Amino acid sequence: MEFFIKKIFEGNSDNLVHLQFQKFSRGVFKNRAMINAKNSKGRYSVSTTPEYANELVRAAAEVLGDKKTRVSGVVVSTKDLAGKLRFKEKKQFQGVKQYVMDEEMSGREIMKLCDDFPESFIALSFNAEGNELKIKAKAPKTGKPSAKGDETPKVDFCRLKTEDRKIINAMIFESQDFKEANVSHDFIIEEIEIPPGIEDPGEMRRLAKRRGKVIRKINIDGKEIVSEKNFVA
Repeated sequence: MEFFIKKIFEGNSDNLVHLQFQKFSRGVFKNRAMINAKNSKGRYSVSTTPEYANELVRAAAEVLGDKKTRVSGVVVSTKDLAGKLRFKEKKQFQGVKQYVMDEEMSGREIMKLCDDFPESFIALSFNAEGNELKIKAKAPKTGKPSAKGDETPKVDFCRLKTEDRKIINAMIFESQDFKEANVSHDFIIEEIEIPPGIEDPGEMRRLAKRRGKVIRKINIDGKEIVSEKNFVA
């Protein structure tokens, strides 16, 4: 169970990290991958911005395993997933498709959905062995480079209640022994490396690697920690 920010700081960038940055242009993107977390005697209440949605779905599904639970929400994609995905309703706006889901699924079925559609935004809500996950059933806003006067986004797109310290450690890896922790990141994209010989704009965007750094700002019970890590993804 690993989340993309932790992978970057441990130097373990992979294709899932690459997908997180696929839509970013050059520039400075402030207040990304934000987390607000509270700990009450080992029961954690966590709120995040949309970047963590797919990873939270996968993490909760891993805990669920072969057991089934009621799953609701949407899978958001620019691709036509009809015939590849079970869904209740399809909505579409400006080429973006939302596949509405409401059915019983096992943890393994949810993980397979994550594996089959890694480029999709998976916003599913369900309970899994003491984990209560709620994600807003809509597409996140497209990010733009930060400008002076930018407002801090609300940290409420994903909500998780859990006692699973592994999930918490994947997100707040400085410490689990806190009462309250708030995390934000600045993504600084300095270069975009496009593989040679590719002319299709869509393929350029899909395969291009972003080079830059992540500045991580965390406040744990009033103590501020700032760290940064260079990355290629």
